[in-house]
Amino acid sequence: MYSWAGKVLFVDLTTGEFREEPLNEEWARSFLGCGALGTRYLYEYMPPHVDPMAPESMVGFVCGPGNGAGALMAPRFMTVCKSPINGTINVSNCGGGFGPALRQTGFDAVFVTGAAEKPVFIDISDDGYELRDASELWGKTILETEKALQEQLGIKHVQAAMIGPGGERGSWMGSIMNDSHRAAGRGGIGGVVGSKNLKAIVPHGSKRFEVYDRKELLAVNKKIIDWQKNGPLHELASGFKMFGTGIGYAGSLLSGDCSVLNWKGSGVEDCPEEFRETMSAAKMDELYREKKYACNGCPVGCGAIYKVDGKKYKIDDTGRPEYETAGGFGPMIGNYGDPETVNYCNYLCNEYGLDTIAVAGTLAWAMECHSDGILTDEDLDGIELNWGNNDAACKIVEKICKNEGCGAILQNGSRAASLHWGKRGWDRLCTASGMELAMHDPRFAPMLSRTLKYDPSPGRHTMGGLGPNSGNVPVEEKFNYDAQADKDIEMTNMYEIAHNGGFCMFTDWAYSPEMYREVINATTGFNYSEEEFKSIGLRTWMMRWCFNLREGIQRKDYTLADRMVGKPPLTEGPLAGCQPDVEHIMDNFSERMGMDLDTGIPSEEKLKELGGLDCVIADLYPAK
Repeated sequence: MYSWAGKVLFVDLTTGEFREEPLNEEWARSFLGCGALGTRYLYEYMPPHVDPMAPESMVGFVCGPGNGAGALMAPRFMTVCKSPINGTINVSNCGGGFGPALRQTGFDAVFVTGAAEKPVFIDISDDGYELRDASELWGKTILETEKALQEQLGIKHVQAAMIGPGGERGSWMGSIMNDSHRAAGRGGIGGVVGSKNLKAIVPHGSKRFEVYDRKELLAVNKKIIDWQKNGPLHELASGFKMFGTGIGYAGSLLSGDCSVLNWKGSGVEDCPEEFRETMSAAKMDELYREKKYACNGCPVGCGAIYKVDGKKYKIDDTGRPEYETAGGFGPMIGNYGDPETVNYCNYLCNEYGLDTIAVAGTLAWAMECHSDGILTDEDLDGIELNWGNNDAACKIVEKICKNEGCGAILQNGSRAASLHWGKRGWDRLCTASGMELAMHDPRFAPMLSRTLKYDPSPGRHTMGGLGPNSGNVPVEEKFNYDAQADKDIEMTNMYEIAHNGGFCMFTDWAYSPEMYREVINATTGFNYSEEEFKSIGLRTWMMRWCFNLREGIQRKDYTLADRMVGKPPLTEGPLAGCQPDVEHIMDNFSERMGMDLDTGIPSEEKLKELGGLDCVIADLYPAK
């Protein structure tokens, strides 16, 4: 197989046994890689209805065909497991260098089951693989762990996928961290790994693999560079090179896209004009930027390393907060002018291995509840957690990270905390199937509501469809759901291809549409036709959806907070009166995907049309 290492490693932590298998070529061709390929493996190897935190559950670290193959902007791997938050298939995407490093050891994926008696890490090198004692690493933060692994293994720069103390204690906000501040952050993946007493997977090898047509790949890479310099979105590419996701902070605040006061406020009405740029990457770079950061094989380099020498907090080495993090620890909690708070909370979450989006959403929910008298000072360890009290916000984040006091209640997210406190504040939860949401409002981009509520891995703004960008059209267009239905399908297909091929999602502007197929064909030699490429992503989406069906999750079981679809509608600001009809949007999507409008079960005919889904057909339509 071209552009594949060709092997998959299975590890049983209960017995300590390792098993190698050849990569299933049919599955690789059908599902591309990463999350969808990982879902196919879980469907085959993990029994249905397993508790996500039980030893029998499986977690995968899965590469895409572009990882380390020389393709530009294709370093991303995905973790896959069953989410402890809602029982859905949990795929979480991460950049940095782990994906290419894993493939240099001769493996395209690692799947882990069981639970070790004591903390371990998986060491994979040219010489083989082994479980090594991680007792001295347990309890260490991410930077401490990286340093200790470098010293122990004699490696100058570790490319480990690891958990921090958050994941160690099973937090549903736990992340997998890589390159110090890159995160596979969503759905509780870190907590699942922690339940297995697994601290890290550390690949360090030097194996090489061949691509199908290196000359063609280099030619496509040249086209990509030219597209970024001279294409219709070259100004956006230039901005991303400088400031990354933070380039759109001020615009999102003013358009209503960014959350303000736990999604009930408005950047126009609530944020003073002089503070509307304060947490933008451009402004924070002036204060803190030390150097740029780029993931493996990326000519854009949208990241940066900060050094914060502030009045309240001093941080020597931290990643620049992404837009989601700046919005979450900024206006969403009533912080309009204090970038130190944003950077300190970002640093804490990265070091303790926690999802910044989930922590910020939980913090904003608790702030609203305390400000409205629903949670008391006693509930929050005497901390006056009112809007804009940034010192109080930092104290709560510290408690969550260190699992102290009320932090031990909040560590599994806002919905779990509300249940703990007798469903207090239940009507103020802003979640999708229990997942806190990133800083993109479906009242601004109505088509996003379908992705947030009904993606098989719910609550992710990045998982496909028209998404956040659909808000940047005239009002009469954005609420015309029927006119956008076919485009929603088309963009779902495109983003699924990008994610599962190992591409950065920002290739949506850095690549022209045909470049995905050109890169994958040049690397793998699968020679997908244009017609095939119109449905591969729909197959990968359906694989994840049908995993959830196997687990007993039907359409009725997916939820999205009323506030997020304008129930009741906002009365002020740019989103006043906006009420997305998420069910209408999903009906359109379901009809095109051949799914029953009530249950979400796809027809046998549609499954056969998409191909590669015989395992699902056998379960849903067993031979009579």
